[in-house]
Amino acid sequence: MPLDLGSMKFFMGPHTLGAPDNLEDTIVEFIDDAKETLDVAVQELESESIARAFVRAKQRGVKIRMVLEGDYLIAEHAVADPFDMLLKEKNESNRFLIAVLWRAGIDVRTDYNPKIFHQKFMVRDVEGTRAALLTGSTNFTETGTHNNLNHIVTIKGKSVAGEYALEFEELWGGTFGANRLRHDPAPKMPRVSKISMKTIFAPDHMPEMEIMKQMLKGSQTIDFAIFTFSKSSGIDDTMIALARAGMSIRGIADAGQGNQDWAASRPLAENGVEFFLARKHGTDLGKLHHKLMVIDGQVTVVGSFNYTEPANMLNDENIIVIGDLEEDNPESIENQKAFGAYALAEIDRMIAKHGEKIVV
Repeated sequence: MPLDLGSMKFFMGPHTLGAPDNLEDTIVEFIDDAKETLDVAVQELESESIARAFVRAKQRGVKIRMVLEGDYLIAEHAVADPFDMLLKEKNESNRFLIAVLWRAGIDVRTDYNPKIFHQKFMVRDVEGTRAALLTGSTNFTETGTHNNLNHIVTIKGKSVAGEYALEFEELWGGTFGANRLRHDPAPKMPRVSKISMKTIFAPDHMPEMEIMKQMLKGSQTIDFAIFTFSKSSGIDDTMIALARAGMSIRGIADAGQGNQDWAASRPLAENGVEFFLARKHGTDLGKLHHKLMVIDGQVTVVGSFNYTEPANMLNDENIIVIGDLEEDNPESIENQKAFGAYALAEIDRMIAKHGEKIVV
């Protein structure tokens, strides 16, 4: 069962790997609940179950707009018979499903970002009283919802969904990545379930700087689960400085990424960070795909953002900082801690089940 704080829910998955929540069902239910509009910005759509939910929504009168990463829709090379409907080419399922959506009358566009369109969010019914947002680290694929370790956050109300709706309008208008002419205003800080929220989009707001700032505000612990963590990110330098100063820091990353020469995993481990790599250990684990951090047990950073320079400077990304270490309202602090505890419980489980500690 997800953490339910009324207007906000936190899901950890997939249930097929022992996590508490069914991510595919969460995405499908969000789509099935749309009544009027559904704006979708996702890197990849490969799940037939999710595609069928979009078709159902369209057939009951929901206006759907969708932006996808174009790289998954382009053939790597010409094939002998492009009319062969039984092709087994890489990404053929993505191309098939986009054709299905077009045939259903759904308006789908691809990105113009030469780097990565890495968003994973949906906004529904934003102009009505049922406005809601779904975001997190989960791609809309079978592997994303069943084989990769991921999270999803859903938030009701226009205060946060409206921020994502504005971002979607700019994407829909053709503004992507670093090739943008806009100057977004400073992020707003609405409250949901009595918790302060701060929405950050890359590259406009540079999420790396926000994460570094939040870490520097902490005084006790930093816990994280991340797919890609490179030495090009200033986040690693900040962690090293804090660990040397005595802060307790631990995290787990995907082994395939963490073993690379460019990865920050070993330098962090050499400087006092308790660092684990996620291994299969007899399971069907594909990747550890989270982009998750908890600071002092009560500020949680969620979203699509990996700790790399391209994610910060070139990609289309988003994070939400959930909570504020300067909060003084007891009920707000309690909710912040509940949110952080749900993330920490999954980090604990992943380390116990999949973690292999880097020994230096």
